[in-house]
Amino acid sequence: MMLRGMCDVCKLIWCTFAGLFWSRAVLQAEIPVLRHQLNVLRRKSPAHIASSGIDRMVFAGLYALAPSVVAALKIVKRDTVIRWHRAGFRAY
Repeated sequence: MMLRGMCDVCKLIWCTFAGLFWSRAVLQAEIPVLRHQLNVLRRKSPAHIASSGIDRMVFAGLYALAPSVVAALKIVKRDTVIRWHRAGFRAY
């Protein structure tokens, strides 16, 4: 399970790095596609989504870098991410 989470984080980093070289038009076109996929998943998924520690760390880390990202959250509540971030800060 941990290996899969690490692979997901590596993919996230790779796609973020590759996105630096994509045209703005491609990135703008990708946003509605990703949002629609999230809407479809939200309709089909259970009310509570189990997230791993790595998922929480990624969300909390992105929130730490840019707090405005909570406006884009679709699969977790913004209060949840803020709570994860505060818990991580307290643990540190």
